[in-house]
Amino acid sequence: MRIRELSLRQDPDLRKELALLARGCDFVLPSRFKKRLRAFQQGQHPFNSSPLCPPQAQVRTEVPVTTAQSENIPKFYFPQGRPQANLNIDGLISRIEKTFSQFPNERATIEDMGAVAKACECPLYWKVPLFCLAGGDRTGFVSVHKFVAVWRKTLQTCHDDASKFVHLLAKPGCNYLEQDDFIPFLQDVVNSHAGLAFLKEAPDFHSRYITTVIQRIFYNVNRSWTGKITCNELRKSNFLQNVVLLEQEEDVNQLTEYFSYEHFYVIYCKFWELDSDHDLYIDQNDLARHNDQAISQRMIERIFSGTVTRDRRVRKEGRISYADFVWFLISEEDKKTDTSIEYWFRCMDLDGDGVLSMYELEYFYEEQCQKLEAMAIEPLPFEDCLCQMFDLVKPEVEGKITLRDLKRCKLSHIFFDTFFDIEKYLDHEQRDPFSVIREAETEGQEVSDWEKYAAEEYDILVAEEAANDQFYLYCDRCGRLFFHNFYLMHSYISCLG
Repeated sequence: MRIRELSLRQDPDLRKELALLARGCDFVLPSRFKKRLRAFQQGQHPFNSSPLCPPQAQVRTEVPVTTAQSENIPKFYFPQGRPQANLNIDGLISRIEKTFSQFPNERATIEDMGAVAKACECPLYWKVPLFCLAGGDRTGFVSVHKFVAVWRKTLQTCHDDASKFVHLLAKPGCNYLEQDDFIPFLQDVVNSHAGLAFLKEAPDFHSRYITTVIQRIFYNVNRSWTGKITCNELRKSNFLQNVVLLEQEEDVNQLTEYFSYEHFYVIYCKFWELDSDHDLYIDQNDLARHNDQAISQRMIERIFSGTVTRDRRVRKEGRISYADFVWFLISEEDKKTDTSIEYWFRCMDLDGDGVLSMYELEYFYEEQCQKLEAMAIEPLPFEDCLCQMFDLVKPEVEGKITLRDLKRCKLSHIFFDTFFDIEKYLDHEQRDPFSVIREAETEGQEVSDWEKYAAEEYDILVAEEAANDQFYLYCDRCGRLFFHNFYLMHSYISCLG
């Protein structure tokens, strides 16, 4: 028994737990300690002094070590934003009530919500979400009492712009934003922004622009690929700053990350060229015609496999929607951003293990070699190509390329083009390698590859229209002629749609 007692006292894994037990704490020990603990407890039990029990050596108990009281750690997690210590809610509510007093019967219509948004110290284009939050979408107006009640509750629970914006747009009981949550907000932008006034003549065409903006929002903000934008993702993005700029900038084309109509026009025209039956869906044969069949067939099959598309119903039919094409085109023309790297990595990772193996690289490179041979160009042997790519990416684990390796590498676009984009691959081969290195070193100082592409394509489209001032489009559906002009072509397209 003496040996057992000593082993218990000297066991570092039990000393703290035994001290807690002596103070009456209830806890469960791992199974490997139970037997030793039972023997220890029997030695301390008062019935052991009975004549019926054999005498046991007195167990020497140690004075339990008093643990220092935990310090008062300040709260550091604020999912709804850090509360503002100097926020005067009553003063803010007073200004809102004063604004409502200017309206008939202290009721605000949708036209009045701009002034209400300013009284709430919110951006102008939050006016429709504010209107809907107070039930204005159902009644056609918002009373001062209803609005003050819901806005006071919002101020008490949401402490920064991101949490307020999610609260305004999200469905009841949700703390995230889905794609359809943005539709009323963006419809108001289309209806009221001066830079989109020409779209009022084509209401059927609004959905095309709104769809494009929504996809660009999720492309840049939804970094988790869940289809649900959280407050944290919104805080890390610059989307809310762009919403503020909407009020200050009359030309939406200056807001190139989300709201540019010129970018939308380029994307939609590219899709229109591929969508032969104009039903807003394309199949593999349609997508293969993009950029003179530059994308390999094996990569197109991967895109249609569902690894980077969202509409499961359409995918089963062997098609992708216009929304999916927005992601494809932006990723195809700018392979340097985190989202595009993730997009193409998902496509190349055939087994989904998070690593691009030599087998997967060879699978895509085989078709590149076939295309080069058809063009009478001798392809580089796969072994030599593999050495070049490993030198380019410098993976942490030899022979395996991960998503982290490609994001760390400044030349991911060259890596991807080598395996599935024949036109861009040949362009890289003909360029000075030192110029490529200089571009990588100056990354972030110039406009993105996507912005360059969109600007060039837009200039080409405008030049084509200028060369065809008297060119008309005939609509088989309604029998009308439409002048081929940038700002009027949407009428023709909406007629067909």
